[in-house]
Amino acid sequence: MKQITMFSKVDRLMLAIDERHRPWWILAATGCVLGLIVLDETVVGVALPTIQTQLGMTQTASHWIINAYLLVFTCLVAAGGKLDDSIDLKKVFLIGLVIFGLSSLAAGFAEDGLMLIGLRACQGIGAALVFPAATTMTTEAFPPERRGLAFGIQGGIGATFLALGPFVGGLFTEVLSWRWIFWINPLVTIVVAFIIVIAWKSLPRQGPVPHIDRLGLVILIMGLSTLVMGLMQGPQWGWSSAVIIGLLASGAIILLLFVLTELRVSEPLIEMDLFRNSTFSASNLIIFMAQFNKLAIVVFGALYFQQVLHMSPLTTGIALLPGAAMIPISAVPAGRLTDRYGERWLCLGALLLSGLSFLWLGFWIAQELYWPFVPALIIWGLTLPFLFLGPQRTVMNAVPTAKHGQAGGISLTFRLLGGTFGVAICGAALVSLGNFQPIFFLTGIFSLVVLVIGWFFIKQGD
Repeated sequence: MKQITMFSKVDRLMLAIDERHRPWWILAATGCVLGLIVLDETVVGVALPTIQTQLGMTQTASHWIINAYLLVFTCLVAAGGKLDDSIDLKKVFLIGLVIFGLSSLAAGFAEDGLMLIGLRACQGIGAALVFPAATTMTTEAFPPERRGLAFGIQGGIGATFLALGPFVGGLFTEVLSWRWIFWINPLVTIVVAFIIVIAWKSLPRQGPVPHIDRLGLVILIMGLSTLVMGLMQGPQWGWSSAVIIGLLASGAIILLLFVLTELRVSEPLIEMDLFRNSTFSASNLIIFMAQFNKLAIVVFGALYFQQVLHMSPLTTGIALLPGAAMIPISAVPAGRLTDRYGERWLCLGALLLSGLSFLWLGFWIAQELYWPFVPALIIWGLTLPFLFLGPQRTVMNAVPTAKHGQAGGISLTFRLLGGTFGVAICGAALVSLGNFQPIFFLTGIFSLVVLVIGWFFIKQGD
């Protein structure tokens, strides 16, 4: 009798969670993970000049602190999505949290730039496991008609982290040390892991176990790494050098080979057939552009404030707040409005406003004033949730439940590609041309090009 009535502390806590509240606990945990990753991007962006100085890095090398993380994340997230379709979600999620937390802890102790870049790559491995699992958990915890609201709240939690990120990054860098921007990550991962252990009820995975296309994964890593290496090192090694031309050409050819390989294998790493749906494809392109826009502000806006306007890290964090503070304000309404009116007009309108705000900055930035940034930052912050939440909702609703992990992995791949190429292209423009104006002009023009593509290919109600 004693053995029958004995429960572990975890069992008691699991019983204490009401079934009606269980999805909200899961949403809180996954939202914190999203926020943690976003916080990691924003605090690093503000701290980058200080890290570059203290570790004796070149400007191009310092950009690798961000892109090593994004590149590994991008290459592996599709495989992470595949694992979510075949392996217990909680296991994948917790393993990713451990990798991310431990590598963050070690990154705070990095003694040189190379070590920090390597540990940032390790963070990317953990994030590649955690992020698609978090997206799938949120999707499976809520019915289809409430997923827009759920993603909106999740985005709101993440947006709160984003809003605090520049300020926290500047505060830690100026008052304590830039190393604290990594040391806070393990504390959050412990809390998130505890909630998931208590709240998540594993569901049996339906259908056959998906096979991870190892050959496709290797080709993808080779292609993206080669292409990004060429883009980032072009200014330093010379755009006309044989090495850079070879890297760019090889990267493009290898990525073409990846597409051809995925079309031929029975169980591809990325199912190219999903892209036959024009709305699915265009929505992923908008997610790509949203991440491109975000890093253009968070990384290169922060660099502009410190290098040109001579702001301190803390003042830079405060200067970014007009935009960052708008994101949590519009995140939940963005989810509700998307559920009610659909994605097309909301995300296209947001993309138009975002593109125009970057063109505004391009025209004014040569004046070396802060005030032109304020209206552009506010518009950027208000529109950013619409560029993520609406397309993400469409991507997940366009596929059956058994492929939610794959669809989530694809949308995250495009999101991270936007960040990876954003840092590479904007960084190359900065180093090559020596000023920030082309960065904002290019970002605005790219946004308007994606707007035109979305106008023709996104269909209301898909």
